[in-house]
Amino acid sequence: MQSIIHPTAIIGQSAILGEGVSVGAYSVLEDDVEIGAGTKIWPHVHIASGARIGSDCKIYSGAVLATEPQDLKFSGEKTYLYVGDRTVVRECVTLNRGTMASGKTVIGSDNLFMAYSHVGHDCVIGNHVVVANCVPFGGHCEVGDYVVIGGLAGVHQFVRIGRFSMVGALSRATLDVPPFVMASGHEAFRFEGLNSIGLKRRGFTSGQISLIKDVYRIIFQSGLLLANALEKVKSEFPPEPELLEILDFFAAGSHGRKFIRPFNHK
Repeated sequence: MQSIIHPTAIIGQSAILGEGVSVGAYSVLEDDVEIGAGTKIWPHVHIASGARIGSDCKIYSGAVLATEPQDLKFSGEKTYLYVGDRTVVRECVTLNRGTMASGKTVIGSDNLFMAYSHVGHDCVIGNHVVVANCVPFGGHCEVGDYVVIGGLAGVHQFVRIGRFSMVGALSRATLDVPPFVMASGHEAFRFEGLNSIGLKRRGFTSGQISLIKDVYRIIFQSGLLLANALEKVKSEFPPEPELLEILDFFAAGSHGRKFIRPFNHK
């Protein structure tokens, strides 16, 4: 399949375009850009040096990819933006490349970034992630697979969001969100229960969901200190994959990290 390049598009001499790529009017692809086969780029898109875009992606008008990170420590070092296959980048989305901290921003496959969302430097975004309109991720965020972020939520730098979790719209996400849960809140970002509907849609069995619910009941509702609650979970439940994923998430953030907690009604 032949690539289709609009005559007004500007393509850098060293840019590499896969088979069947289409580039719309007035789009700019700088040198040192690689675009996978079948990716469609709408008019007025800017893709800067260091972009590595996968196959069958869709990049809509006004999107700006792989430009310099918005970080005062950045001093022009060579860094990259990696985007997987079949990811959809809607209008006016901005995806910055990394800094010397990691050298790259990494975004997986089959994601949807709705209009005006932003991914800052050195973030790692998984697969099948849905990011609603106007959601900014600060630098160094980590987001697991199948996460959903509601519109106008702001995700603070260095925050981690575990797999299959959901963050509500208009939230101020300043704390880590463990796997399988819902979190929301502006004045107080908090645990809102299990993402049960999302888990059912993704094929989790009733037994798996019950186990996850029991584990989080101890972590969030037992009144124990977090370390003691995690020890209790280890001693009372079999080492199922979902349990181990939850424990690993908390263990990886044990050094000074802060996690969401239930809302205190008092």
